[in-house]
This record gives sequence, structure tokens and C-alpha cells, in this order.
Amino acid sequence: MCDTCGCGDPESLVTIRKPGENESIMDHNRGCDDHRHEEKHAEEATHCHCHEHEGEHGHGHNHHNDHHHDHDHQHQNHHGHEHPHEHLHDHDHDHDHDHAHSQGQSRTITLEQNVLLKNNLLAERNRGYFVAKNLFVLNLVSSPGSGKTTLLERTITDLKSDQMISVIEGDQQTLQDANRIDATGAPVVQINTGTGCHLDADMIQRAIKELNPPDGSLVCIENVGNLVCPALFDLGEAHKVVIISVTEGDDKPIKYPNMFAESDVCIINKIDLLPYVDFDVERCVTYARQVNRDLKFFQISAKTGDGLKDWYQWLKTEAGTSV
Repeated sequence: MCDTCGCGDPESLVTIRKPGENESIMDHNRGCDDHRHEEKHAEEATHCHCHEHEGEHGHGHNHHNDHHHDHDHQHQNHHGHEHPHEHLHDHDHDHDHDHAHSQGQSRTITLEQNVLLKNNLLAERNRGYFVAKNLFVLNLVSSPGSGKTTLLERTITDLKSDQMISVIEGDQQTLQDANRIDATGAPVVQINTGTGCHLDADMIQRAIKELNPPDGSLVCIENVGNLVCPALFDLGEAHKVVIISVTEGDDKPIKYPNMFAESDVCIINKIDLLPYVDFDVERCVTYARQVNRDLKFFQISAKTGDGLKDWYQWLKTEAGTSV
């Protein structure tokens, strides 16, 4: 599934910790999970078998060696009589045994289904826990630099007197975003995914236990910046919220359709920069609705506060709290 970007690397170490802690609260080697071993084996199988090898054994190399060497060598020998022996050995051995070893490919597909199935089962457990604790959980997804962390800082600051907000931060490395959230006073844990490009339900299950948010609170998960893989992984959230900034280009919804198809809300951020960039809001909305006609849109500037009132009202309505 994510072999090409490193998520299948069994040596990838995931850590979960809070700001100010030097040592990780929890380190777990993803190689210890059975499905990670399977991913590695599937990758090796794919690399070993999914190519049409033109080797010395001749498998799959459609060698139609029609060496029709019509060498009409009318050679005159030194006795002067011609013997035109036209030996036309047309051995057209078209042995097209094209067994391209599809076994590796089918194993990879089966593996992807198994990994997603396991993730989805864990996500349902998470969802049950969230319901039992009356937690309203959002999964914030976007490409890097869209303004997810800035939006969270502003939302926490503006609503802290009315609503308890806790945050799970996801990045490959560093505590930088967790430190920014910590400065607002909100409880936060950081998940560092190592070489991983997304959060999964298992990481959230572990992180939520460490975060231990109070019943009835809002929990915001800031996913790893990536518009591809996080779309595949249900975390147990109530809603996926995709954030796009006007600096990214208005064609993102049709270039990365899966993310917009899986999301319930689309936030168009940094609208204060519209006079300075080539971004057509209506075109972006049209593209997004071609993928998902039910998307709800908010046009905001997390920096200036424009449009945030509508965002906060949506949170109030959906969470059923006093936001």
C-alpha cells in the first residue's frame, strides 16, 4: 500500500510523547506487528517476481527468433560447379509462455485489503470509545503548509473559555507542532511516525489513552501532511476535515480526489492572500463538488480570523456543546 513511500519499512519506529518529555512515552517497533512483516515479504515478492525477466532461462520473453536466414550462398568452389543449397531453417518457436508471475501482485492486493481491514476494525473500536466518552473527534487532513496548526491554535484560543479541546499531533519527526499547541494551554500528544506518511487507528488508540481527554470534549487529530495516504485510513473520527490553502492551487480536488471524496468538510484557508495568488475559489469548489457533492465549505483566514465565526458555529452544532 505505502511501500513506495516507506510506510512498509518494518524498522520504522513510531513514538508518542508530550511536550517537554525527552524520552518517548511509548516506542513500538512496527516490525513487531504481523502485518508489517507481511508487508515486507509482499514487497520482496513484488520486487522479485513482478517483472518480465529476459534472463538466460527464457521465461516470459516472447522470443520470436525468426532467423529466417535465407542465405542463398551460391558458392562456387574451386572446381567451378555451383551448388545453390538454400537452407531456409525457419524455426519459428513462438513459445509465448508469458507467465509474468502475477502471484506477487495478487499477494500485495490481498495484503492491502488485510491491512485496511485490521485498521477499520480498530477504527470501529475507537469510534465506540469516543461515543462512550462523548468525544467529538475531527481528523484534520491536508498537504503540508496548509495552515492546520495555525487553525488549531486560533480555534483553541478563541473557544477555550467555552469548550475543552485536546489535540493529537501527527508528524514524521519533531515536537514543533505539539509545542505550539501546548503554548495555547490545550492538552496535546505528539505522534511521530518515523518514515510513515499517515496516522492509523492503532496509533490513535494508543495516543488517546495517553491524552485521556475529559468526557464531552472536542478532540482534534492533526494528521501527517499528505493528500494521499491519510484518505485510506479511518481513525474512528466523526468527520474528516480537509484543509486547502489558496497558495496551493485551485485544482487540488481533482488532482487528489480520494481525499476530497472521503472528507465531510473542506476549509479553504488563507483567503487574506487571494489578491496576491492565482486561485479561483469558485473553480475549486466546483472541482471539489464533482468529487463529493455533499462537501461543506468554509472560507477562512486562520491568521486574520475572517470566516471563523461560521466554522465555530458548525463545531457547536455538530458537537452539541456550548461552543
